[in-house]
Amino acid sequence: MKPNTRPVSTHFSSGPCAKRPGWSLEALSDALVGRSHRSKPGKAKLAEVLDLSRSILGIPDGYRIGIVPASDTGAVEMAMWSLLGARPVDMLAWESFGKDWVTDVVKQLKLADTRSIQADYGKLPDLSQVDFSHDVVFTWNGTTSGVRVPNGDWIPADRQGLTICDATSAAFAMDLPWDKLDVVTWSWQKVLGGEAQHGMLVLSPRAVERLESYKPAWPMPKIFRLTKDGKISEGIFKGETINTPSMLAVEDAIDGLHWAQSVGGQSGLIARSESNLAALADWVERTPWIGFLPVDPAIRSCTSICLRITDPEITALDQATQADVAKKVASLLEKEGVAYDTASYRDAPAGLRIWGGATVERSDIEALIPWIEWAFATVKSETVKAS
Repeated sequence: MKPNTRPVSTHFSSGPCAKRPGWSLEALSDALVGRSHRSKPGKAKLAEVLDLSRSILGIPDGYRIGIVPASDTGAVEMAMWSLLGARPVDMLAWESFGKDWVTDVVKQLKLADTRSIQADYGKLPDLSQVDFSHDVVFTWNGTTSGVRVPNGDWIPADRQGLTICDATSAAFAMDLPWDKLDVVTWSWQKVLGGEAQHGMLVLSPRAVERLESYKPAWPMPKIFRLTKDGKISEGIFKGETINTPSMLAVEDAIDGLHWAQSVGGQSGLIARSESNLAALADWVERTPWIGFLPVDPAIRSCTSICLRITDPEITALDQATQADVAKKVASLLEKEGVAYDTASYRDAPAGLRIWGGATVERSDIEALIPWIEWAFATVKSETVKAS
C-alpha cells in the first residue's frame, strides 16, 4: 500500500544536490549580471565567497583559497598538473573519481614513480601502506561508493610529501583537519547545493612552496597556470579568476554560505548531515532486506549514502537481474514523484544512493523511507513472479 506522507523536497541527487530549504530564484535577485567580474562590485562578490568559505570551514589564515574553472574536477586536475612530478606519488582509490585521478596521473601525466593503492567499492584501502615521503592524492569521501576516511589520524604531521585531497562531497559536511591537508578541492554544487561549473582550491604554505620551487616538465595550459615567473599568482586567491565566472552562480554560492551561517556554521552543517545518515542507519538496522554498501560504520559517508539490496530472494538471482531490481526501485520512486536520482552511480555496485548532505531535511529522509519499502515490495513481487 502506498504511503500517505511525501517528502517536501524530493531531490536526493548526489550532484547537483538539493538547494537549501526555502530556496527560490528570488535568492539570486542581487546577482551582478551584465557587469564585469573584474569590476569593483564583481571583485567584492568573489571576495565574499572566499571570506565566507574561510570563516565557515575554519581554513587557517596562511592557506590560500581560490575560485577556479571546471568545478571540483578542474580544481583537482589543476593541482595534479601543477604540483606532481617532484616526488613519487601514492594514489588512493576506492571509487570512480579516485580511479579517474589514477588514470590521469599514470596515463596522461605518465608519472612512472607512481603507486596505486586501491580497494573495492564499500571498503577503504590499507592506509598504513601509504608512504608520506611521497605526494599522496585521495578523496576524503567517495561520492560513488559512500565510503569516507574516518579522520586524519593516518596522515603524519611531519610528512615530506604533499597531501592532495578531493573533498568535493565532504567539505561543509565533514570535519577536515587542515593541518594534515596541503591541497583541498570542492565544488559549489555538493553540500551547499549551489550551481555548478566552479571549483574551489585551497593551498597550504607547503603547497605554495612547491609551486614556487618546482616547474613541471610538461606544457601548462593557461587554465591550469597558478604561477607567473616562478611566483604564485596571488590574484587567483583574491577573486581574480582565470576565466569568467557566472555571477548568477556566484550569487547562489553566497546565498548558500549565508544559509550555512544561519544553521550554525560548520558544526551545524555536520550535525544536519550526520542526522540524515542516522535516520537511514536506524531504518537499515531494523530492515532485513537492505544494507549499507560500506559494512564498517566508521567509514560510512553522511552525504553520499550508498545502500544495497540484501534480500536473499533477490541476491539469489543473477547479477543483471539484481541490478535491474535496484534500477526499477529508483525508477518507481521517480515515477511517483517522491524521490529523484536515487539510483547508484553507473560504475558502482547496484543499489540506491541517497544524498544526505546538509541541505536535505531529516524529515524528508524519514518520509522517503516508507516509499522505498513500498517500491521494493512492488518490484520484488513482479520480479519473483517473472522468474
